Amino acid sequence: MVHLAEQIRDYASRAFIEPARRAGRTEAVIVAGEVHKDLKLVNRMPAVCGALDAQKFVKYCGIVLSERDGPRQGATATWVFSLRKF
Repeated sequence: MVHLAEQIRDYASRAFIEPARRAGRTEAVIVAGEVHKDLKLVNRMPAVCGALDAQKFVKYCGIVLSERDGPRQGATATWVFSLRKF
């Protein structure tokens, strides 16, 4: 059984990080509300924010958090990740 946090991290990687890499971009932006909606979640915004805030996501994707804006656990929470190799 795959935990929700793992599903969220996997989806964010496939939907945001990898396409940005393939396009040759240096950054990827993820908005919690988009992930929540795309995964058809109900009242799981804390899970989305927790999964994307986790160091585990950064390590999983090989990225660096450049900026984090918005509420701690809200739909407008936004992450900017650097895709550059460090």
